[in-house]
Amino acid sequence: MLYGFSNHRNEIRKVEKVSFHFSGENNVYLTESAVNKLLIQNYGNVINQPKERVDLNTIEKLIQANEMVRDAQVFLTVNGELRSIIEQRQPIGRVEGTQKYYLDKDGKAMPLSRLHSARVPIITGHITGETLEDAYTILNYINTDDFLRKNVIGIHIEDIGKYQLKFRVNSFVVNLGDVNNLEEKFYNFKAFYAKAIKDDSLNNYQIVSLEFNDQVVCTKI
Repeated sequence: MLYGFSNHRNEIRKVEKVSFHFSGENNVYLTESAVNKLLIQNYGNVINQPKERVDLNTIEKLIQANEMVRDAQVFLTVNGELRSIIEQRQPIGRVEGTQKYYLDKDGKAMPLSRLHSARVPIITGHITGETLEDAYTILNYINTDDFLRKNVIGIHIEDIGKYQLKFRVNSFVVNLGDVNNLEEKFYNFKAFYAKAIKDDSLNNYQIVSLEFNDQVVCTKI
């Protein structure tokens, strides 16, 4: 009887507070006030509503439907607080084609944000579904390597299997070829780069090609 009374008392207790928390880092594409506005406009104000009437599943799906949200979890605490933990989407590349948008870490199109412009490599050239999949593979590899992540600022798509990289400081273009054997290609490139730095010859090259097996072929200016 005590359990039933306690359970009933909890169900009729009203929502006293709503809070939103963003997990992870770089939460710059969505604000708490924007999520709260989205909730009120599409669901209504949940403050002072009995807990049993609040549809957590509907609210969760509503937040997840936002274009800047990767995932969201919504729950009620024992003290009457409606809490949502939100994971924002993270861009890893920016597509500059007929349409302009980000490519996020899941390989999906993500709209540009009015709140923040991400400093990520720019993707240009022959934009198709297949070439974007390859660009996503390249970006994923770049993001695992500290040197590449800091220096690669662009991927130009000439055609399927023909990808070029642009570096932050150097004027030469890196012909990557296709996305096969990326580890070997970048290992060879970093070995070339280190030697060219030592010889002070980086500015002598116009094209650095990694398309050929186990070698780096350079074209001088």
